[in-house]
Amino acid sequence: MAIILGIDPGSRLTGYGVIEQQGSRLTYLGSGCIRVVPSNGDERTLAERLRIIHDGVSELITQFQPTEFAIEQIFMARNPDSALKLGQARGAAIVAAARHDLIVAEYSARQVKQAVVGTGAADKAQVQHMVTQMLKLPVKPQADAADALAVAICHCHTNQSLISMSGAARKTVRRRLR
Repeated sequence: MAIILGIDPGSRLTGYGVIEQQGSRLTYLGSGCIRVVPSNGDERTLAERLRIIHDGVSELITQFQPTEFAIEQIFMARNPDSALKLGQARGAAIVAAARHDLIVAEYSARQVKQAVVGTGAADKAQVQHMVTQMLKLPVKPQADAADALAVAICHCHTNQSLISMSGAARKTVRRRLR
């Protein structure tokens, strides 16, 4: 059994999703968003936003006690400033995981979409739909939360594939040794 915390980082809104994996069975435990910008629209400094992300992820780790941590890699956006801020948001989340002694797994957006939808070119609505179906949720999660759940699902599928491949490799080696 593993509890996986998936993170979809953002400098304004960071999605999170928590699932439990028992073999090939996935169970939804929780999801939502860490909102970095206050509802009144006031702007916070970058340092304040990064602290909120770090503290929020730390709180989630304390609450759910995950055994594994997965986060989406950054992609080079059109705006380099946005990519830098996204990278800093990822860093704040990764530091929170590292401070709780969690190993960090990273997946590209294309890998996540491929694992959940079957195509790396899927849009957010397709990801939301498939996450809802795979986890048998009564309603679609918010888009950033769905993306974070998709990161966690991708991590599970990747682990299952590696386990399957190592089992197949062991069987092949045993056959050769006989």
